[in-house]
Amino acid sequence: MPKLSQLPSWIKNKYFLASAFFICWMFFFDHNDFFLQRTRAQELTALSESKAYYQAQIDQTRKEVEDLRINTASAERIAREKYMMKKDNEELFIIPDPKKK
Repeated sequence: MPKLSQLPSWIKNKYFLASAFFICWMFFFDHNDFFLQRTRAQELTALSESKAYYQAQIDQTRKEVEDLRINTASAERIAREKYMMKKDNEELFIIPDPKKK
């Protein structure tokens, strides 16, 4: 083991030791350490993406609702396409799309 006198002077400097201790503490032992901050940043990115997706869905639904209020013929179209409704004298054949699985 090297003697204390053989160590470089910058390692024996009290400011270097305090800074090294502080950096190690902040990276590994603190409540808000580096790894936790990285995880939170990834979660924030995922939440931002889902927010954008849901906002687009809300906008699309609002347009459909407005279209239903204005145009009554669109109500029949939406009922047929989305909810698979049919008239009494019709037959409905549903062909599943293999790409949507």
